[in-house]
Amino acid sequence: MNIKKAAAMFDLSVDTLRYYERIGVIPPVKRNESGYRDYKIRDLNWIYLAKNLRNAGLSVEALIEFVHLAQMPDNPKVDEAKKQILYEQLEELDQKIAEMQAVREILTYKIDTFDEHLAKFRSGELTDDNVEKLWERKK
Repeated sequence: MNIKKAAAMFDLSVDTLRYYERIGVIPPVKRNESGYRDYKIRDLNWIYLAKNLRNAGLSVEALIEFVHLAQMPDNPKVDEAKKQILYEQLEELDQKIAEMQAVREILTYKIDTFDEHLAKFRSGELTDDNVEKLWERKK
């Protein structure tokens, strides 16, 4: 598969794919007899992984290290280092998901109580002095 099709497949630009390869976010792609990149399934898997890990917040540096380790000969220590990079990213992602869930809960609460709170403010039942403390609310 050529670079244009590979880029379109993952909604990336051709320049992004070239950049990812140049800095080591994806391993080097083999070239055909004409010198053009010829993306195989393994290359496409790397692009897919890189895009998703970047979207999840993995740093470019961590991706480069992961790719570097992946290109080393089989070695249990190297395998464990690769796995550790993925594990650390999973922990970070779980933390972000928990934070986003907490934000989602407060937004849901605000939407669910919006009309009620608005009516209480308009009637004078709620004021700036006796409004609830959102951080202390019951969940």
